[in-house]
Amino acid sequence: MVSKEPTGVNTGQAPLSERTLAYGKRVAQALLGLDALYRKESHDGEGLVVLNMATEGELTADEFPSYSEAAEAFAGLREEVVGLPEVDRKLYYDQLCHSKLAFIRWRRDGLPFRTQLGDFLHVPVEPASDQKLAHLEENLRSLLTQMEHTGDLKDQCAAWEDRNRVPPDEVEGVLNALLDEAWDRTEEALIDIPGPREDGMRVSPVSDVAFNARCDYLGRTIELNIGPTLTRPGLKHLAVHEGYPGHYLQFKLRETMYRAGTAPADVLLSVVNTASSSVFEGIADAGMEMMGWIDTDDDQVLALLNRHRAAIGTGAAWRLHAEGRPEEEVTDWLRSQSLVGGEGWVANRMGFISAPSRAVLIWSYWWGEQVVAPVWRRIPLDKRRDFLGFLHGRMHSNTTVGMFH
Repeated sequence: MVSKEPTGVNTGQAPLSERTLAYGKRVAQALLGLDALYRKESHDGEGLVVLNMATEGELTADEFPSYSEAAEAFAGLREEVVGLPEVDRKLYYDQLCHSKLAFIRWRRDGLPFRTQLGDFLHVPVEPASDQKLAHLEENLRSLLTQMEHTGDLKDQCAAWEDRNRVPPDEVEGVLNALLDEAWDRTEEALIDIPGPREDGMRVSPVSDVAFNARCDYLGRTIELNIGPTLTRPGLKHLAVHEGYPGHYLQFKLRETMYRAGTAPADVLLSVVNTASSSVFEGIADAGMEMMGWIDTDDDQVLALLNRHRAAIGTGAAWRLHAEGRPEEEVTDWLRSQSLVGGEGWVANRMGFISAPSRAVLIWSYWWGEQVVAPVWRRIPLDKRRDFLGFLHGRMHSNTTVGMFH
């Protein structure tokens, strides 16, 4: 168990400098300006900044008449990075500016999918390998066989899914109960949540959408796609990923630490297609391990299935965008590779990766947990509360998340 304090968290590091806090505000306002320009130019209603937690008057979006002015602003911000005193902030903000300059090039001139993937997310430009897929499937087969499921891997997964399936009319109640338990376990194992329980998340079932679940933090709802087959272990994971200690806690701590004057203003924004995307998802996906809630074989199966789903998601997106294969062919491939979730899951994944503005984001689910979980494991028990402050009190890339000391 991590020792806790009533006030929540601190960074475990020296406080961020005033220079860095001021820089973070300028970055945030530039991001909001770029978001406004992108929404106007693309008519993408979800935008680049998908969440802005700033209250009225806290942040004013920069005005960019065109992408040329936006590029000039981010190039200037990148030049200023060298003057920041914190090593991890120098690296993170340099990578952030790199991501946004690439995003601007994409909107202005076009960029190949491979370049988008590397320059937006800073991850290896490749899908999950056949070897990694085979390793995941071997581990699944071994575990399901130990659990006395028979047949080939698809048969084993189908039997496991059927045994753990939650009927659609029970999903909302089961997930709400699991959210309550996740809140309690987060406070017992990790950290005091800086808000009353009634401030937490509740479930809003949806269908015919291109996602499994989505955290509407400002509305305090989890939009849950009830189209795919849902299992109790899967709902348990969603309670953690979207709620506690996942996205809700991420946002709540960011708000709290910003208004306490210890975090820069850019923590108030959730931005897609950027250097922080993988870590954002990785924090949520590592939540089960962080609070020690992987306590059954079914949880282990679900963890492997989630990794497998993330892997084949990258494979499908790569085939569609990097190799230019027909959508029908890619859908058939994804269907052949999927092990659980049914046609509803295949349809929502194809909807996700088919959108050019979101296609590379599928890699954030593949890389996120691989980046965050190993760092968590190496942090000594008596330093983990401080690490949580470092993790949430400043934005991170795949590289900077491990720079805690």
